[in-house]
Amino acid sequence: MKDDIVLKVKERYGAAARGTGACCSPQGQGCCGEDSAADQARAMGYADEDIERAGEGNLGLGCGNPLALAEIRPGMTVLDLGSGAGFDAFLAAERVGPEGRVLGVDMTPEMLALAQKNAAARGATNVEFREGRIEALPVDDESVDLVISNCVINLSVDKRSVFREIFRVLKPGGAVSVSDLVLAQPLPEELKDDVESYVGCVAGASPIGDYLSLLFEAGFAEVALPKVVSAAAMTASGTPFLVSATFRAVKPR
Repeated sequence: MKDDIVLKVKERYGAAARGTGACCSPQGQGCCGEDSAADQARAMGYADEDIERAGEGNLGLGCGNPLALAEIRPGMTVLDLGSGAGFDAFLAAERVGPEGRVLGVDMTPEMLALAQKNAAARGATNVEFREGRIEALPVDDESVDLVISNCVINLSVDKRSVFREIFRVLKPGGAVSVSDLVLAQPLPEELKDDVESYVGCVAGASPIGDYLSLLFEAGFAEVALPKVVSAAAMTASGTPFLVSATFRAVKPR
């Protein structure tokens, strides 16, 4: 089952990179909808100037804006998990400046090729994209000041390893700012163990309390949940079971 999910995720996001698919489930639930990429980005909390600056890096994927509440300063090293076509990576690169550095990690070859093409087109010399799994990051220990991610960790079949890896690569005092889809209440029975719903960012979502617990378990401190927004997925009674949440945490010094 786990291998099936990983393969389906790669296939779906590879299709999105080629412009022949999207991240959503057939039911229209999950990270994206039928609106344009710009409309999707606005709905996630990005300003028009962000969308314009990101250019071709914006595919309308994601479920929030992890940069909105992140403290990014010139000279920092930022790591973007599941960097896709480079949307958040390019925005972070502008904020860290030429003295800083942004690393993007993605497991989908088509997305990596698209991100590298976009970086070359915009002359982004302080951005690097690497192929890898977020459960085993191709990044050195204690080499990163900030980790960001947008609607990617929920797709992992081993979230505990993801948070451990984030903790490993962060410098003492470094921070993580993640926007992700989480469960506000139990997942409906018909969506459990459904690979298509997993790829659509639904079945892979963890209960919001589990997400917080995993951050603490990995060793993080100052864990905060500054923003929660209802997502489109509803129960039969109209109550949302899926929410988009932004999490922040700090690795102790």
